Amino acid sequence: MRFAGRRAVVTGGASGIGEAVAKRLAAEGGKVAVWDLNGGIKVDISDYASVEKAVKETITQIGGIDILVNSAGITGPTVPLIEFPIDGWKQVIDINLNGTFYCNRAVAPLMVAQNYGRIVNIASIAGKEGNPNASGYSASKAGVIGLTKSLGKELAKHNITVNAVTPAAVRTPIFDQMPQTHIDFMLSKIPKGRFGTLDEMASLICWLASEESSFSTGAVFDLSGGRATY
Repeated sequence: MRFAGRRAVVTGGASGIGEAVAKRLAAEGGKVAVWDLNGGIKVDISDYASVEKAVKETITQIGGIDILVNSAGITGPTVPLIEFPIDGWKQVIDINLNGTFYCNRAVAPLMVAQNYGRIVNIASIAGKEGNPNASGYSASKAGVIGLTKSLGKELAKHNITVNAVTPAAVRTPIFDQMPQTHIDFMLSKIPKGRFGTLDEMASLICWLASEESSFSTGAVFDLSGGRATY
């Protein structure tokens, strides 16, 4: 019961990695608020006013926020950059990068005030290596990595850790946004020859969200089946 007495927010917690994390946090004693357009507290993370409203509703429901897991995201268009639609670029940056910033920005002051917090931002191996035909997604996740490293240094003195996780690929509903050729490409890059599982993702993310992970901050943790080279 690592999370007994702890209060957690999981964005994108209605499906995929976020759902797996939310279920494990709850199973281990935590109070969990899911932020998602499709369940829980409905919030558009690309709109700061919506995020602020969700914070207030969360405090009313579970009493505060000790843990923030940012899992909400989209793939965006999977086309060459020279064909990339401008509105598609703006949307993927608004959700994946600006949305992560907004959630961090809105929740961090609460954690500073209580001198405790755990923030886990879900990035991607694409943010480190860049996937072809996914410039928007790759750029947004690279931004999440940079944001995490910066914020981790800022909040370290407040007993708050901020870390990023960079999965290679996990078979979740986000695959529905990708063409099969892109899915095949991702699989071909993984030395273990398979995609990650939701349980594997939740295991690492929940460790980073726990009191056990007290000295790692501003760090990037790979879940890539051997794909990551640095």
